[in-house]
Amino acid sequence: MRIALGADHAGFEFKQQVSDILTSLGHEVDDLGAHRFDPLDDYPDFTRPVAESVATGSADRGLLVCGSGVGASIAANKIAGIRAAMCHDTYSARQGVEHDDMNVLCLGARIVGIELARELISAFLGARFSAEERHVRRLAKVKAMEAS
Repeated sequence: MRIALGADHAGFEFKQQVSDILTSLGHEVDDLGAHRFDPLDDYPDFTRPVAESVATGSADRGLLVCGSGVGASIAANKIAGIRAAMCHDTYSARQGVEHDDMNVLCLGARIVGIELARELISAFLGARFSAEERHVRRLAKVKAMEAS
C-alpha cells in the first residue's frame, strides 16, 4: 500500500520512526514533510499535501503526526473525500476503517509511544471497509454533508 506521511514540528522526530514502521510492514512511504525541523511550522502546511494525495488517489491512505493528533485531524477533514480521525486505541483505528471508511490516521506524538503507534498503524492498515449496507448508507450521508 502507498502511504502519504506528514508531520509538523511536534511530530517531526516521531515521523521518521513511523516511516520505519510503515516500511517494515511492507508499505511504500511518500514522505510529504516536514523535511527539516522548524519549531515555527504549522500543521496545515503538511496536512494538506497528505490529504490531497489520498483524495486524488496518489496514495492509498494517509498518516499524519502532530503534537496531539487533533489539529491534523481537523485540517485533513477540510479536504473533500478525506475521512481522518485521531486514534489512540487499536479498536478505533480498526473500526474507523471498517465502519466509516477512514482513510487518514492522525497520531499525537506527545500522546502515544512508538510501540502503541506500531499497533495503531497495523490496525489501521490491516482493516478494510466492511461495505455492509448500514455502513454504506451512513457513509453516503457523510458524503452528502460534505457535498452541501
